[in-house]
Amino acid sequence: MTLMLLDSASLWYRAYFGMPDTLVSPSGEPVNAIRGYLDMTARLMNIYKPNRLVACIEGDWRPSWRVELFPEYKANRLDVEGEEEEPDTLGPQIPILLDLLEAFGIPLVGVDDFEADDVMASFAVKEKGPIKIVTGDRDLFQLVDDARKVSVVYLAKGIANHDHVDLKWISEKYDIPGERYALFAMIRGDASDGLPGIRGIGEKGAAVIAKQFTSLPEVMESAQSNDERLTASARKKLLESKEYAKIAPKLVHCAL
Repeated sequence: MTLMLLDSASLWYRAYFGMPDTLVSPSGEPVNAIRGYLDMTARLMNIYKPNRLVACIEGDWRPSWRVELFPEYKANRLDVEGEEEEPDTLGPQIPILLDLLEAFGIPLVGVDDFEADDVMASFAVKEKGPIKIVTGDRDLFQLVDDARKVSVVYLAKGIANHDHVDLKWISEKYDIPGERYALFAMIRGDASDGLPGIRGIGEKGAAVIAKQFTSLPEVMESAQSNDERLTASARKKLLESKEYAKIAPKLVHCAL
């Protein structure tokens, strides 16, 4: 009984920018995001043949509790009025798309003050596998679990060239133990979410650390105790970012 979870915002943005804006309704309104989203969903259903399908939506794309922890969280995506930047012709398509999904009998699931990532995480740990998480967001690699048959259908390169992400894929892509992706991401940072990571370490340095430790608190304790598994330079950078390191797990980990 395969469950497919759709990261809806990720899909409709990808659809909007991937389909020509000449796709319009009989009344002349743009429908490229709607058409692209539905086409992608149909193709993926044909490939993976899920028994269940859930469209996960944002209760809040920038939850207040994450912003309270770190005011810069996703602040880079705000417009001058403090709202999420969004193409003018995308916004009007979203309510129509959601109505269509409901008409097709596809459940829409979102929770107030939580992101769609958090919703998908709850499904991933509470439902039986196989579970396929469809997204263009690498943050969700942290949910991959071979034992529970949770994988990510990663659309960064489009449907035709999408990646089916398991722990081996993560390990080969980033040179880390696959189950330590979240730790790796905390250290590396994520510019798209406004997260700096541990300043000065970067992706390669984050991979080196993730191969030797299992959690960020363990890394920070080792930095404070002059653990020789960390270079002097890495220890210095970690300690300089100790305040960020305290909140990084709550920012990066999906909430359940």
